[in-house]
Amino acid sequence: MDFLYIKALHIIFVVTWFAGLFYIVRLFIYHTEADTKTEPEKSILQTQYKIMQTRLWYGITWPSMILTLASGGWMIWINPAFLNQAYFILKLCFVGGLVLYHMQCHVIFKQIKNDVVKHSSFKLRLWNEVATIFLVAIVFLIVLKSNTGFIWGLLGLAVFAVTLMMAVKIYKKSREKNLKK
Repeated sequence: MDFLYIKALHIIFVVTWFAGLFYIVRLFIYHTEADTKTEPEKSILQTQYKIMQTRLWYGITWPSMILTLASGGWMIWINPAFLNQAYFILKLCFVGGLVLYHMQCHVIFKQIKNDVVKHSSFKLRLWNEVATIFLVAIVFLIVLKSNTGFIWGLLGLAVFAVTLMMAVKIYKKSREKNLKK
């Protein structure tokens, strides 16, 4: 199979993997917030969220991660020279971090499936932004293909991460203020 076809498939799988990661944490947030509702609303919402989480996690997110890693590995197998480039090694480190993020999401998924809610919706909102940080870092690395560009990208990433965290905190304060009204 031509390298570009594999690359196109890889990009598609990356997009669906990130879509799954972004949405699963949103479902965790909704599930957590439903915990404050009264019955029967709480049970109805949490049951529905569990169904949605299971379908998303096993039907889209896990397969997308596996296919992303398989197609990425296939591209490396076709062109092992990638492994001689520092930016690419750094990209693989970020992908490893993303896999660890995915695994931690799986831990949270299993906890919620067993009716164990360990994290506040605020903490989950912050957790949701971690995937965004990985996305920005990986895309900048693969597009810029340079360590020098990456240094500027890393600086931008730090500013981006701080901005995201501030936005989440501002949203939390705004939401709390609206709930008091």
